[in-house]
Amino acid sequence: MSSHDESKSFIPLNIAVLTISDTRSLADDKSGTTLADRLTAAGHKLAAREIVTDDVEAIRAVIRRWIADPAVDAVITTGGTGFTGRDVTPEAVEPLFEKRMDGFSIAFHMLSHAKIGASTIQSRATAGVAGATFIFCLPGSPGACRDGWDGILAAQLDYRTRPCNFVEIMPRLDEHLRRPKAKGASA
Repeated sequence: MSSHDESKSFIPLNIAVLTISDTRSLADDKSGTTLADRLTAAGHKLAAREIVTDDVEAIRAVIRRWIADPAVDAVITTGGTGFTGRDVTPEAVEPLFEKRMDGFSIAFHMLSHAKIGASTIQSRATAGVAGATFIFCLPGSPGACRDGWDGILAAQLDYRTRPCNFVEIMPRLDEHLRRPKAKGASA
């Protein structure tokens, strides 16, 4: 089990929240509000919050903008992870990943299964890293957002979490872009 190392100071991150929906507005976006409220209550900064329709290019445009923004450390999306014709979040976001985070999906489904049983298979929650930015894609229900934040993200986005967390590796996420190729390397 993880624990907190109280000798370390909390490091607030700048986290952007993107709701993907054809029907929501900021006024009735319960899932986006759940994430925004939880991340700010934890001490992080809400770097940005937007809503886009279930459109691959619209989703990618916002995610690319946030990846390019050095003031955004992480992105959390909500919505569009199901199987209906308009659910396109994984198709929009996964091609942007430099590295996929398979363990996130597994951990999310384990948490979800404990609450909703086999219905968890109707989610295609996914995560990865692009441009030194963490990206987490959650389902569109407030319950799924609570589970994803409370059960995974709150701890992994907290520098004090032991034995390891995402914050401590952030300075090295883009080292492959900064490191020159080794002499004689063929790749």
